[in-house]
Amino acid sequence: MSKTLQVVYLTTPLGIAKISGDTFGVQSVVVLEKTSENLNNIPEDLSEPLKNCRKQLKEYFDHKRETFDVKINPQGTSFQKKVWKELQKIPYGKSCSYKEQALKLGDLKSIRAVASANGKNPLWIVIPCHRVIGSNGDLTGYAGGIWRKKWLLEHESKANQLSLF
Repeated sequence: MSKTLQVVYLTTPLGIAKISGDTFGVQSVVVLEKTSENLNNIPEDLSEPLKNCRKQLKEYFDHKRETFDVKINPQGTSFQKKVWKELQKIPYGKSCSYKEQALKLGDLKSIRAVASANGKNPLWIVIPCHRVIGSNGDLTGYAGGIWRKKWLLEHESKANQLSLF
């Protein structure tokens, strides 16, 4: 198994997704405004986790996927990983507050640490930190920008609405 870090890109409605990882899993998915890299350059030996992540993100944006089953390998503290694992339980089209998330982790006093761990989430969309909002419903804090958080929540809510015509 190769532990060589690989990078692949995907153009999305919100910017360019930069997907990094190796055969052990996807380590990061970040959104960029632009890149000087060739976005169509997909290495022939691209690891399966990166191929799958790229494919599944495309399906997500095409309204063909609501959950991810990508092999991930995020780098962080044990607390951060615990928070990120809890984030993955928030269903598509739903949201929860930072307070609710802290309570699910067993300690209301950890709300600021939970919010900090959300902000350090290395796997944009795959670990859905965009689904965490303020207790009053405000779209607070999002590393990718509040406008992206709003877009993602609307993208997911529109997929759940049935057409009347």
